[in-house]
Amino acid sequence: MDPVTCRGEHPREDGQMPEGIGSDPRRRTSPARWRVLGHPDGILVYQARCIVENHGWSAPAAETTYKVVLGRAGVYRRRVNGRTAFADATSVLLLRPGDEMAVSHPLGCGDSYTCLEVDAEVLARRPDARRWFGGTGWAGSSDGALDLAHRMLAADLRRGLDHFEMAERLHRFLGRLLGFVSPDRESPDVDLDRAVGRRAATLAAHRQLADRAREVLAAGDFSIGLEEVARAVGASPHHLSRVFQRVTGTSLTAWRNQLRVRAVLDTLAESDGPPLRVVASEYGFADQAHLTRVVRAQVGHPPAHLRHLLTA
Repeated sequence: MDPVTCRGEHPREDGQMPEGIGSDPRRRTSPARWRVLGHPDGILVYQARCIVENHGWSAPAAETTYKVVLGRAGVYRRRVNGRTAFADATSVLLLRPGDEMAVSHPLGCGDSYTCLEVDAEVLARRPDARRWFGGTGWAGSSDGALDLAHRMLAADLRRGLDHFEMAERLHRFLGRLLGFVSPDRESPDVDLDRAVGRRAATLAAHRQLADRAREVLAAGDFSIGLEEVARAVGASPHHLSRVFQRVTGTSLTAWRNQLRVRAVLDTLAESDGPPLRVVASEYGFADQAHLTRVVRAQVGHPPAHLRHLLTA
């Protein structure tokens, strides 16, 4: 993906990625700028941040490994096997060998993510192996608990684990993730597709409207109001709210709070981050108490405790 430079937040000293695993088109651009968190027993875990110089689409790249991509911050568009979708900090993507993906960054702000690439031989030895093989990948959104588990795992890997514990923790996380993205778990889009009397064009228009609203919310201005979001996407607040709930399964307010809390978690993970009252103001909360209530409701812990957990 030539227009985009991807770099890890803390490159390894030798500036190299392990060879022989993975096909991420972004990694081919500048491997010295990636942060590898661990590589035990056929599982590669790394974090990256993409800085955008061109908003256009990358060339499609075929996947060669089983891969899980978990959003951390920023936004991008992805085209997987010909289907285009919007992705933000809530996004989870499961790719299988043969899936073809291209990406673009319409807002120009790039994105950061954690990726787990797993050898087929490793998956074949798992008791849930049959659920990993066959078909194409899966895309959806994580809830607060899964997102926090992902971030805490990354923080522990940055602190340092031996390969035995690292492998065990990663296998546990893969099991939890597979339970969350099970093929038996239908997304709101599936229910929407089955609605009697709905035309395909209407369904596509609703998804596009919801994606445009997600782009506006993900732009980072957490002081924006519902009227402004609706105006930006060319819909009435009532229509936008109803369609967004139907497509995503959650309200605009709840989605905005998910994005805010993920941004807060990124800030809390900084060892020299600002005081909580400043964090509350920066992300549009009424005060520190409001920040605490919303974060606790999303992930089950107050910000002060999360700062301790996530600071590497």
